[in-house]
Amino acid sequence: MADKTAYWKANIRLVINCLIVWFVVSYGAGILFVDALNKIRVGGYQLGFWFAQQGSIYIFVVLIFYYAARMNALDRRYNVQEE
Repeated sequence: MADKTAYWKANIRLVINCLIVWFVVSYGAGILFVDALNKIRVGGYQLGFWFAQQGSIYIFVVLIFYYAARMNALDRRYNVQEE
């Protein structure tokens, strides 16, 4: 029972951390901090515009792979991996 509780706590902690990154990148970089980020240019584009249009999508794809890798590690640690 203690292992199940620890597994779910670790799982929820991972989900919350991924959601925080998702929120900061999509809402923060794309909307809240756009004026400050637009002062920086990357490849001729304003960084805030780039995050709103493309950067957040790249970060989301990275988050998917990160989440999958971390969940596989958690599954192995708590011995609940799929066969």
